[in-house]
Amino acid sequence: MINFSKINDPALLLTERLPIIVKMRAPLTVYPFSSLPPMLQTIMIYYPIVAVFGVLASVMSIVILSRGNCGLSRCVSRYLVAMATADLLVVFLDVILYRVNDYYFPTTFLFITQVCACQITLIHAATDISVWLTLAFTFDRYVMICCHKLRTKVCSEITARKVITIVFPLFVCKNIPWFFLFEPMFTVGNTDWLCISVRQAWTHPGWILFTWIHRVLTPLFPMLMISLLNALTVARIVAATRARKVLRGSNNYADENDSEVKSRRKSIILLFAVSGNFILLWMTYLIFFLWMQITQRFVFTSAKDPMLIADQTSYMLLLLSCCTNTCIYAATQSKFREELINVMKYPVKILLKCLIGGK
Repeated sequence: MINFSKINDPALLLTERLPIIVKMRAPLTVYPFSSLPPMLQTIMIYYPIVAVFGVLASVMSIVILSRGNCGLSRCVSRYLVAMATADLLVVFLDVILYRVNDYYFPTTFLFITQVCACQITLIHAATDISVWLTLAFTFDRYVMICCHKLRTKVCSEITARKVITIVFPLFVCKNIPWFFLFEPMFTVGNTDWLCISVRQAWTHPGWILFTWIHRVLTPLFPMLMISLLNALTVARIVAATRARKVLRGSNNYADENDSEVKSRRKSIILLFAVSGNFILLWMTYLIFFLWMQITQRFVFTSAKDPMLIADQTSYMLLLLSCCTNTCIYAATQSKFREELINVMKYPVKILLKCLIGGK
């Protein structure tokens, strides 16, 4: 830890003797935007856009799905609302309070070490909750389609409520150790600033085991399970569709107008969209993490370091995944789109009424 007890402004420290990742936290207070590296400029434009889109998408999904007019079962609606809530938490904690704040408001109280450690802990918890609710919903759909004997017990609103109630506090408790994994990067007066991993995090067997368990639980295990469940579900749908065609004959016209075949086709499209979105957007993060463990390189040399660019890109895609999960599930439903249009029209109607009434 560095002690700068005689310096009152922590922003001044960001240009002196600190790693490049710390200097990147306060670009607008030290450097003009035009002089920043292209990657950093991209990040500073990208995250505010993700923040606005993520908040709007999650809030709209929560409002629309909570009304229950989308033609979805109450069980499905419960999962989708919970997923949208978790994604909203990720956007608020990680994108807005952590990343946007880093680059645009670099000397707020959020950079005090204790607040920073608490924030990182909550970010990990919210991300875990978002990922595991996605897995829970995928498992629910798998049971609904492939396990008819378990359908009544598993695919119910009561079960969904229990799963959601367990997932939220469980992963908050699971991530509490993150709070004790950080120490101050430097001290200004009597105030500790920023977070840096304690040295024991890279050498102590307990901390190493904890970080590996964390990466396995999110995203490796959910990624494998979602891929497996979707593959089994799609295989079951394809087999059922072929059997139905045999029973109905080989009439292509009949197939095109078969509501059951259309419903299964939509299910396949939805499953591929969800699994593809989750796996592709998380894959860069997973590959980069494994590469860092193999090469044992954890320090970036400059803002143009390819490893730093890969690291930042992986987080950009990861956070985009949290913004789009619920949208993919819900946007494939025609009734949801109708509700979305109605919700968007509502403020316009209110404004017109006010204008007309004012006249």
